[in-house]
Amino acid sequence: MPVTENEKEVDSIMKNEITKAPVNIPVEKLHPFEGHPYKVLDNEEMNMLIESIQEQGILSPIIVRPLENEADEYEIISGHRRFRAAGKAGLKTVPALIYALNRDDAAVALVDSNLHREHILPSEKAFAYKLKAEALQHQGKRSDLTSVQVAPKLATEEIAESINTSKDTVKRYIRLTNLIPEILQYVDDGKIALTPAVELSYLTEQEQQDLLDTMESEDCTPSLSQTQQMKKFSQDGTLDMDKIFEMLTTPKANQIEKLKIPMERLRGFFPKDYTTVQIEESIIKMCEERYHKKMRDRDAR
Repeated sequence: MPVTENEKEVDSIMKNEITKAPVNIPVEKLHPFEGHPYKVLDNEEMNMLIESIQEQGILSPIIVRPLENEADEYEIISGHRRFRAAGKAGLKTVPALIYALNRDDAAVALVDSNLHREHILPSEKAFAYKLKAEALQHQGKRSDLTSVQVAPKLATEEIAESINTSKDTVKRYIRLTNLIPEILQYVDDGKIALTPAVELSYLTEQEQQDLLDTMESEDCTPSLSQTQQMKKFSQDGTLDMDKIFEMLTTPKANQIEKLKIPMERLRGFFPKDYTTVQIEESIIKMCEERYHKKMRDRDAR
């Protein structure tokens, strides 16, 4: 089977091509892109890729750029999985196409070549959007675009257009980069949804650690309303471990048991003009009277 990652190599790379044909570069001269957002996992897919490389070699060259001030050293733009698999397969060299890109252009190309993959984790999207936003800021040389944490308007609009989504969605993913790694893993595992996770991203690192400790000890995760309350308490400076524990151990509304009795089964026992509230109060009153009578009878024995 061909060794590819189904990556979309962007036009911004192609116009900067140095080599017209792949060059075999020693493995020790290749370096992963610093801070690249995509996880390279040693899983079953990696094992299949290693086996394919051992049988057929690397059929799709990786893409690299020369490192500044480093003779014959290269940074990988596209092909981190192939590079990892090649090393595990025992290859001494890896075929690569070399492009003259600076750090920011390479960052944009790296992100764009992976964003159309079928399966991308929330954490990968978060750090990919942030990396591209930073690069776009530097490319624009705009002094008014100073905070990646809130995702500059122009940068997020450009990212949103490139992936056919809203700029608000891009901003929300970038907020996830403020989560501690352990809580972000909950998001990747599908245990915490995007919207609650965004609310938690406003908590301080210590507050997030307290939350993590509580989630692990009580084997639970917060609901959206609970995360919204935590954010408010955090902003007020009143969120602590005790409050987090109390909130997470209080049964959620959908966890509280309720007794449902069809109204047609009760209506005949009460006056026709009784409202639902009056019927409920009457039933509670009768239960209380029966309970008190039972206690009196017990004490009289």
